[in-house]
Amino acid sequence: MTCAMNAGEINAFLEKEFPQIHINGKVFEVTEVKPESVTIHFTPGEAHLRPGGTVSGPSMFTLADLAAYAAILARLGPVALAVTTNLNINFMRKPSPGNMRGVCRILKLGKRLCVLNVDIYSDASSALVAHATGTYSIPPH
Repeated sequence: MTCAMNAGEINAFLEKEFPQIHINGKVFEVTEVKPESVTIHFTPGEAHLRPGGTVSGPSMFTLADLAAYAAILARLGPVALAVTTNLNINFMRKPSPGNMRGVCRILKLGKRLCVLNVDIYSDASSALVAHATGTYSIPPH
């Protein structure tokens, strides 16, 4: 199994097609693309924190969704119209403010749907912070 796009190509595509992900500064970056997984790093800023000294749930949800999309791009190439049809996230533990990473693995890639999971970790600990599962709709290509 080969990758259609590398980390640099995915980052350039996201910056061009989805500049809104960097509205609070460039905080998301695809750092590793392998045939079996994609890793995206997230550097949360003040806007991504919530009371209680933790990264907000919506920010981690964005990380999961973006990691899933990056994994699809890595496998299929620049498919701008692939869209999330379902994304479920379970928050496992409260992460301290700091860098995070999402690791996405595609479980099944069909003609119309892609099923995947995303594990989210805090760089401060090796323990799983959140786990997401999702389905993306793939346009005809």
